[in-house]
Amino acid sequence: MAEVLLVDDDKRFLEATVQLLSLLGHHVTATDSITQARELMGAHQYTHMILDLILPDGSGLHLLEALPAQHNIKVTLITGHPSIKSIVKNLYGSNISYLIKPIDLQQLESLFDDKISANPKAKSSVNLHFNHLVGESAPMQRVYEMIERVSATKANVMLLGESGVGKEMVAAAIHHASQIEGAYVAANCGAFSRELINSELFGHEKGAFTGATHRKIGVFEQANKGTLFLDEITEMPIDLQPNLLRVLETQKVTRLGSTSSVDIECRVVSATNRTEQDMAVEGCLREDLYFRLAVFPIHIPPLRTRKEDIPLLVQHFLSNFNQEYAGDIGISDESLKRLMEYDWPGNVRELRHAIHRAYIMADQQQQLLVLPDNLTSPFSKITPQSQAGIRVGKTVEEVERELIESTLKHFDGDKKQAADVLGISLKTLYNRLNSYNDVEV
Repeated sequence: MAEVLLVDDDKRFLEATVQLLSLLGHHVTATDSITQARELMGAHQYTHMILDLILPDGSGLHLLEALPAQHNIKVTLITGHPSIKSIVKNLYGSNISYLIKPIDLQQLESLFDDKISANPKAKSSVNLHFNHLVGESAPMQRVYEMIERVSATKANVMLLGESGVGKEMVAAAIHHASQIEGAYVAANCGAFSRELINSELFGHEKGAFTGATHRKIGVFEQANKGTLFLDEITEMPIDLQPNLLRVLETQKVTRLGSTSSVDIECRVVSATNRTEQDMAVEGCLREDLYFRLAVFPIHIPPLRTRKEDIPLLVQHFLSNFNQEYAGDIGISDESLKRLMEYDWPGNVRELRHAIHRAYIMADQQQQLLVLPDNLTSPFSKITPQSQAGIRVGKTVEEVERELIESTLKHFDGDKKQAADVLGISLKTLYNRLNSYNDVEV
């Protein structure tokens, strides 16, 4: 049983979290102020502290000053702002973890596990959204909302994001959420040869060209009443794109060598690792085709902007590998810390590769992954990530102000949105801004 100090000014959150932690068998003391939390920490030894970052009577970071005296306490900050994570870890050590509201029982339970492990005979306990996606971070919650909305329509979707972020998984999630009768069919436009791309997309009749020894059904017909995923759409030759546009406009395909058309009805989900600006500047996608494909664009966040999802992804991958290899390998806190600190330029794909390699090299006596000395891939293109001006040496008040001002800037000065993201009331935000003499409120 853990002794937990819960510090948050959201009364509903306090009540719900106390109940959940009690169900897990832990003893919980809850308070809504820094002042009372200080008194409690002085009178009692806690094993865990769940702490809101911004409270009405001060910053939650001030409570971390008590850590040297209680070095064994594990602290969980309730914040989703990526710009302060690494600086807090550098200042206060590896016992710091993070949670994003809303928090469920599974997330709370994970805070008390010293080792992420999986029974090879058991199904992964990680929640799979739409049967395919892993992650509870704020950026992924926005993706889930967009999937939920578009799945109720027939609109074509364009997925935008860096290589390795999981665009095909999102496409499969959209198909699953749509609950349609047809199949999910995936095709990579970059893998088609120029000579055969029309045949792959639209099919051909026997004898349509040299080597066409039988009729072939194209991917559009295969995906009829379902979902067609066209990956690397911007790799399609520009002069062949009008053929695709015509099918999207008419909802009919004509196989090569045929004189009649076939009616098709499917949602097209396309994907590219180029930005909209890149597509316009490079001229790799016709503008009229873009508007047909990107009726509903979805930007998939890179892994470095949702690092709080890394433990869940690691647990998911470990469960899969344990089932595949009939093992029971876990990961140490130290190894997980290293994974959390790396920027993952190759995104989720790179993380899975790293876990697979570490699984093969696992210490079989301790049943733990063994990470390589250097996580960096030879293909990595690491660019320094902005820390929003936060650096070692700043005071707690300066860190908190930097956090508030960068959040306001992100939301173009919308104080309601900023307060919601920071997890504080609008009144608390105004009080903080009023204390900054040079800031207009």
